Amino acid sequence: MLKPLGDRVILEVQKDEEQNVGGIVIASNAQEKPQTGNVIAVGTGRVLDNGEKVALSVEVGDTILFDKYAGTEVKYAEKDYLVVHEKDIVAIVD
Repeated sequence: MLKPLGDRVILEVQKDEEQNVGGIVIASNAQEKPQTGNVIAVGTGRVLDNGEKVALSVEVGDTILFDKYAGTEVKYAEKDYLVVHEKDIVAIVD
């Protein structure tokens, strides 16, 4: 299992259904990049300048909305994940 460090969060990105216009399938590189994901792991927290550690605002199991071009895509155990910093998370989806 992947264990993120610091203020990083590991997401399983929610893939949108294949997009099409009038029955024509849009190429994957022309589709909008998904911006929602499920949190599968969270880091230990952000360290402030004074050395104090602040816990992250998200938890495993949360569905979140993140910045469009945020994160680093990684492949682990045949699955695709996205690693983002907490500052790139916009909202928790209820």
